[in-house]
Amino acid sequence: MKTRCFGLAALALAATTQVAGAADPASCKVVRMAEPGWNDLAFTTGVASTLLSAMGYEPQSSLLGIDVIYASMKNKDLDVFLGYWDPAMVTYYKAYKEDGSVETVGVNLTGAKYTLAVPTYAWEAGVKDFADLQKFAEKFDKKMFGIESGSNQLMFDTVADPALGLAGWEVVESSEVGMLTELERKAKKGEYIVFQGWAPHPMNSKFDFKYLTGGDKFYGPDFGAATVSTQVRQGYAGECPNVGKLLSNLVFDIDFENKGMGYLIDDGMKPEEAGAKSISQAPALLEKWLDGVTTLDGQPALPAVKAKLGL
Repeated sequence: MKTRCFGLAALALAATTQVAGAADPASCKVVRMAEPGWNDLAFTTGVASTLLSAMGYEPQSSLLGIDVIYASMKNKDLDVFLGYWDPAMVTYYKAYKEDGSVETVGVNLTGAKYTLAVPTYAWEAGVKDFADLQKFAEKFDKKMFGIESGSNQLMFDTVADPALGLAGWEVVESSEVGMLTELERKAKKGEYIVFQGWAPHPMNSKFDFKYLTGGDKFYGPDFGAATVSTQVRQGYAGECPNVGKLLSNLVFDIDFENKGMGYLIDDGMKPEEAGAKSISQAPALLEKWLDGVTTLDGQPALPAVKAKLGL
């Protein structure tokens, strides 16, 4: 009997040791993330931060331009980036992919798109393709509206392409909010505007607009049909395998992101608040996201996260 009890105790100890062994070292407690001010990435980073906090980590999120994000990951000043849009950001990532300084964990969203768009009234008037822009140059005041500086290279490439006849056009860089404010202002007056559109984003239901054809050379086919992937600095997933496991599990869908981004844009929530609310409305997602994941101290993550979030 004593032998059997000892055997059971040993098995229990081994199981505890195995779970504890899954925990990351203390050096992984602070998880440094960044996003470029886009609401989709602010939201998904908020979801990740909410989960990490509930698991005992200390997530940090910085607002940086895409070029700075990649340079910082290469210099090991950042750990995680949830927003690699492929193919729209291929040129940004190319050098870091080639030298191996930034690694892709996996796709976290499919069904996204990203290309130029115009209000439906401009589309119905004949602006249906990139090649149509130059025909209506004066209507557009030879301007196209982008987002944050450092995030509009494809617009600059479009203007620079002699085949499109857009010489002299200006790319107006401001922010996602600034661009959408300009869209709203011009749409109310029936004025022409060409801007950077994408999905997922609540703009697709808030505004009446159409995506332009003819941008395959810059944004890729099917209106810039895209995937979004999670990336980490070189070696991070090996150094912090538990966070790495969470990141590989963390997959979203268009509807989930549209709703979550609405909490940011329409309700003024902070990313972590929007993340927590979205998770509370879809708790079944935690089963997949936290499969094989532990807290920082090595305990099963699922019950710990549910308890922290009151689920």
